[in-house]
Amino acid sequence: MRIIIFSLLCSVLLIISCSPVNTAVSKTPIIEEVRTSIPKQTSTPKNIILLIGDGMGLGQISAGTFANGNTSALENFKTIGLHKPYASDKLITDSAAAATAFACGIKTYNGAIAVDENKNAVPTILEEAESYGKATGLIATSSIVHATPACFIAHNEYRKNYEEIATDFLKTEIDFFIGGGLKHFYRRDSDDRNLIKELQDKGYVISDYFQDDLEDLSPQSDQNFGYLTADEEPIPTAQGRDYLPTAASMSYPFLKEHSDKGFFLMIEGSQIDWGGHANNTNYIITEFLEFDKVIQSAFDFAKADGNTLVIVTADHETGGFAIQKESKMDSIVGAFTSDYHTGTMIPVFAYGPGEELFQGIYENIEIYSKMRQAFSWTGSFSNSDQ
Repeated sequence: MRIIIFSLLCSVLLIISCSPVNTAVSKTPIIEEVRTSIPKQTSTPKNIILLIGDGMGLGQISAGTFANGNTSALENFKTIGLHKPYASDKLITDSAAAATAFACGIKTYNGAIAVDENKNAVPTILEEAESYGKATGLIATSSIVHATPACFIAHNEYRKNYEEIATDFLKTEIDFFIGGGLKHFYRRDSDDRNLIKELQDKGYVISDYFQDDLEDLSPQSDQNFGYLTADEEPIPTAQGRDYLPTAASMSYPFLKEHSDKGFFLMIEGSQIDWGGHANNTNYIITEFLEFDKVIQSAFDFAKADGNTLVIVTADHETGGFAIQKESKMDSIVGAFTSDYHTGTMIPVFAYGPGEELFQGIYENIEIYSKMRQAFSWTGSFSNSDQ
């Protein structure tokens, strides 16, 4: 019996050795295998809430979680992916190029606000949502004309052209916005326009931190609403800023009632990034903890609503932040490799109808295409379609 088995093995080896050898490496079967393993979308959301923790890498998430009794709202999310955040001209992106990738689905140069490398305007997902009759909203703990929110509503060759960016608010029908930057709307250096009055003339209800406390306001869903939280940039939450959770919780029912076709909402925890730039561990943690409250409120709304997709990610990591060996649970000692952004890949968390689209590793521009796919939008869109 052993002789027979040995003979069979020799025959098989002889056949293999005589077969032609193809030394070329074919990647197609591997690619196809990966593609077919990605789950197909099983349901379509009516609403999308995109939460961006500016500068929030895994180090920031870990520190915030450990400083919060070893838990965070992100633990509710079972679908997780990674995106590659580089810009078209640099491996290290800035917030403008990164937010343009999310908003428009293109790689562009650092500093660009929803324009391509040739400085041509590219339609944003917020503008497209408006064309479909959806309500739209922007909330930030920076000025509302800062890089990330600006990329969803404006088109400009340079991120610090704040007054020009503010003017672009008049070119949209955004339904709800909250953030700083009051001076860029009515006490301008480039002209004597009062954009607050112009928005009010369009039917907006506009208030600000001088006139009203946000928590005392009850915006009506039949009118567009804006609230400006600071003259320029809002202060850190550790110094008393506290409007973000209120603004977020106010926005969900407002936008839901504002249009029966659904809504698109972007909320940015802007100052996690600023803590990284300052190499300040406590600044990072306190900003993350406030943002974590918003993540929880968005998750709770989506879970109760059943028609809302929540996506949580960051534009990039800031500071090369790492937790050091002296750290203890709830007592974090951090260290930094940079006072700028770094090139590490960024986590993406998703919950709700279409969440399966956000698994895997992909380019940051695919956040845009995956949101469009989740909404079941087909074909291209241009500003002239509005």
